Amino acid sequence: MVKATDTKLPKREVFSLAHKAYDEIRDKILKGEFPVGIVLSRRKVAVDLKMSLPPVSEAFQQLESEGLLESKPRVGTRVRIPTEQDVRDRGIIREALETQAARLFTERASAGEKQELRRMGRHLDKLYACCEAETVNRNFLFSVNTFHMDLHLRIAEGAQCPVLRDAIEREQVLIFNWLYDTVAQRRPLSSNFHAKLTAALATGKPEVADAAMREHIRFGLNEVLAKIGDFGKGENGWRLKKKRTERSGSIDQS
Repeated sequence: MVKATDTKLPKREVFSLAHKAYDEIRDKILKGEFPVGIVLSRRKVAVDLKMSLPPVSEAFQQLESEGLLESKPRVGTRVRIPTEQDVRDRGIIREALETQAARLFTERASAGEKQELRRMGRHLDKLYACCEAETVNRNFLFSVNTFHMDLHLRIAEGAQCPVLRDAIEREQVLIFNWLYDTVAQRRPLSSNFHAKLTAALATGKPEVADAAMREHIRFGLNEVLAKIGDFGKGENGWRLKKKRTERSGSIDQS
């Protein structure tokens, strides 16, 4: 097993490994394998990924900049506990971007793109129906959420505005799904939840598409906000989480 050390690596190799480490850690967070609030050790993660410390530290920095991790001096790094204001602010930005994409999609997308979007909506509803089982596999749920993100990016692509598409991708639909699934424990969706949205975008006028997307994005937001308030109480949760990780031997020693 490769040990986590401070050995210097060539810059190009560090970049390549950092990208791999970023993908691995991000996926574990979004799948719920690294739950909200858990303290992570750079050294332990490096050992688990069979990497040295530099690429893992770079991955941690990137994930901090994206709001998935947070650090506190002399305490460590943990999976970030979003605040209610975080969720509200990102929801506002996402709503503004995606309602505009929905309006443009109705005006600019081809007939073929609209037909494909409706097919994706129906398929996504079937996938989420499979997720209602109590023992749903985390990897399967993650793949469903990834397909959900693809659907939203397909809408943005049909809007024919690359800058808007890139902005929506940066807002990361996966992050919202992570909050719904691992924090608020999403309530069951209606059997035509996404079919209804995609039909509105494929057949409706811009104002109809706008309203449908706005309703879609706001769904479940109140549940997330209510649950967020239960996390991070008492020094924003650091003391509690540190005690738990000390007992399990995973306290951050980076």
